[in-house]
Amino acid sequence: MNFFEILWPYLLVFIFSAIPLFEAYGVIPIAIVAGLSPIPVVIIGLTGNILTVILLILFIEKVKEWRNKVKKNKKQGVANKRSLRAEKLWKKYGLIGLTIIGPLLVGSHLASFMSLVFGGTKTKTLYWMIASITMWSLLFSILTYFGINIFFTDGAGTLNKYFNK
Repeated sequence: MNFFEILWPYLLVFIFSAIPLFEAYGVIPIAIVAGLSPIPVVIIGLTGNILTVILLILFIEKVKEWRNKVKKNKKQGVANKRSLRAEKLWKKYGLIGLTIIGPLLVGSHLASFMSLVFGGTKTKTLYWMIASITMWSLLFSILTYFGINIFFTDGAGTLNKYFNK
């Protein structure tokens, strides 16, 4: 097996974690189930997701300009469900609620964007989004890792220890 074949799956974890619809907390468990080493997968997945959120926050003005151009070119219609969900979270729980719960309900990129649009500062949004992405990714990674060990280890899983006494 050559160097590229070893790195290719981890590069895919980085790329998919950076894409808004996939998110690190979704990609990491899939990679762990696929048999990749959990610690590098978590680090690479977090890096991909957090890096794109940081870029979004740093260049929010450019993103807003682009979004306004897109809106002008489209017919004015009803806001999409994800944006409405984000707005409800903001009104009910504020910045912390949107950044903690938002990644699960609307995605980390949209939660970051909406946090800034609704009045959150770049610094606070960045800190809370990094904390949130890390928390959800670690939670799902741990649950996946131990879930696999419980149910799918070749006769030596945790449940098997109790049933085979």
